[in-house]
Amino acid sequence: EKCVACARKCVCWSNISIMNVEKYLELFHLPQEKLKEVSARLKRDLIRGLGKHSHHRAAVKMLPTFVRATPDGTEKGDYLALDLGGTNFRVLHVRVVEEQQRVLKMDSKICAIPQEIMLGTGEQLFDHIAACLSEFLDSQDLKGQTLPLGFTFSFPCEQKEIDKSILIRWTKGFNCSGVEGRDVVQLLKEAIRRRGDYDIGSVAMVNDTVGTMMSCGYRDQSCEIGMIIGTGTNACYMEEMKNVKRVEGEAGRMCINTEWGGFGDDGSLRDIQTEFDVVVDQTSINPGVHTIIWFQLLKYKDLLLPPFSNEQLFTQRTSEVHFKIQRCGSEGDLNYRGEHPNILTELGVKWDPVDVRVVRLVCDTISSRSARLCAAALATIANRIRVNRGLDHLKTTVGVDGTVYRKHPNFSEELQDTVRLLVPKCSISFLVSEDGSGKGAAMVTAVAQRLALQSRLLEDSDGEDEEVEEDEEEEEDK
Repeated sequence: EKCVACARKCVCWSNISIMNVEKYLELFHLPQEKLKEVSARLKRDLIRGLGKHSHHRAAVKMLPTFVRATPDGTEKGDYLALDLGGTNFRVLHVRVVEEQQRVLKMDSKICAIPQEIMLGTGEQLFDHIAACLSEFLDSQDLKGQTLPLGFTFSFPCEQKEIDKSILIRWTKGFNCSGVEGRDVVQLLKEAIRRRGDYDIGSVAMVNDTVGTMMSCGYRDQSCEIGMIIGTGTNACYMEEMKNVKRVEGEAGRMCINTEWGGFGDDGSLRDIQTEFDVVVDQTSINPGVHTIIWFQLLKYKDLLLPPFSNEQLFTQRTSEVHFKIQRCGSEGDLNYRGEHPNILTELGVKWDPVDVRVVRLVCDTISSRSARLCAAALATIANRIRVNRGLDHLKTTVGVDGTVYRKHPNFSEELQDTVRLLVPKCSISFLVSEDGSGKGAAMVTAVAQRLALQSRLLEDSDGEDEEVEEDEEEEEDK
């Protein structure tokens, strides 16, 4: 009961309230043994996604990227990068400096895509992109050069080669006719040819996770995993070619875009789903847009003091509010501190100490579950690399990007601690990416060029060996 004297919640009521909330939150606790089960399930899904005949029904798609190596530190030169994935796109000039082991962004330009072009023809869209690229090259005095280009195209595609990617369907408000089912690299090249005032060199298609891995890989050659933790989550890693059944050849390695965000779409994680997860799935057009934390707080509205349980907090669906709450050093930091209003005050919320404890507890629990699940998935990939290579102990680096990983106050620490527990035979370092969609795209192009050059040199060398052998045989006959 509330104290009659002050009409506020007393200590006893506070303890009861917290206990009631903790009962609900038990659903979100994932012990180490359960995480190991989750990891084992993902391992089975990875293998299914790599299969020649099973990939089409796999929840985890395991898409080949045709990126066959990570940087070795010898890459150098100037590159263009094009990042298209929304109502704006970026053009960048990137320079790779071998002597300094650095990838430098020389300059960039953001170009808007008008609504009429987003809903127009594919020819109009790519002509607009080609025009913006032309203006950028003029501004950088690069028109006379033919530079290779890394192309980050963030729409659902089926990649056929490093420079061939077929658009499956438009998303994010785009609906340009004549593009679905066609190669977007070819459409870009055709638009550039129509202009006729500049040319580009080889093109490499880049997924954002691959760009993250490659941008970190130039700084740290042991980086063979890329991970994004933001609105959604995904990862890529270097897989042995012999296990990539959908692509010919067994020598070497290839980067696989796991699309692990689909893990559990087939019901394999139903035993750890809560009623709140179901609500998120059923009410969201785009999974990941509505956060679980919002629905979780709604469940506890009846446990909060009426002034605090107004609609203001519960309409704040952004992760930024979540981050702010968890960045507080203590529950008291959620209240006024001298002259500076705190988070709850900024939201226009009249707080109560009990309510503050409840909100903080819910936020901590939700983010902890998320970090531990990501850790279980990452542990699966790290251990797979170790076993693939027959190692007793693996030392590797994960290139990572995404708002949650970068800005959440304790997500990264909990993820790293959990990974260490799950895979003690792997020593994993983490490196935050510097512009994977820009610098990373350029690095993919640089590595592809290096491999192509090495291949040509090898072919020439083989021919010379045959000629030498023939000359030696003739000398012996004489």
